[in-house]
Amino acid sequence: MADPGRIRVLLVDDHQVVRRGLRTFLEVQDDIEVVGEAPDGKEGVARAEELRPDVVLMDVKMPGVDGIEALRTLRDLDNPARVLVVTSFTEKRTVVPALRAGAAGYVYKDVDPEALARAIRSVHSGHVLLQPEVALALLSQEENGGGQGRGGSLTEREREVLALIADGRSNREIARALVLSEKTVKTHVSNILMKLDLADRTQAALWAVRHGIGA
Repeated sequence: MADPGRIRVLLVDDHQVVRRGLRTFLEVQDDIEVVGEAPDGKEGVARAEELRPDVVLMDVKMPGVDGIEALRTLRDLDNPARVLVVTSFTEKRTVVPALRAGAAGYVYKDVDPEALARAIRSVHSGHVLLQPEVALALLSQEENGGGQGRGGSLTEREREVLALIADGRSNREIARALVLSEKTVKTHVSNILMKLDLADRTQAALWAVRHGIGA
């Protein structure tokens, strides 16, 4: 039986040596348990559906189904796992699509092991984890066409929801905090994205922080 106090992690990377290294390090963490591995995105999705991990460590560039396609599939399946992208690719053209596809965080393979463990704990807690250059890339996109000057069109309730998005809360947590149904929260989130001309929750969280709303 799984230990409810531990974070269950699935490793998805096409390099066995990388998976082995990650497993070796993570298995010495008292609060993290590696529950499975997969060599590509297709098997990663299948394993995520089978094992229902808390966090998936996902490479981007893999043969066959890559990490971005796997992220989209997991999102379409409404799989609850939080996906932390761990990759050696730093180009914006790789970073931004991964976040658009639903990644909860993005770190590089040269990350310090202890920092990786903290990153896993952070995304598991519901936070969006971005290295500084990634956040700057997204803010740059937002400034070049997303939401400038439109904050005044939000209702007071939408601003409350946006503040909680910036705090890394899920729809369920927002519903609980504001005493709303999850369906109502989803409607508010959709309205926020439409009014601010933003693509997703990550952009909304960054917009909120940039404009002094929430975290």
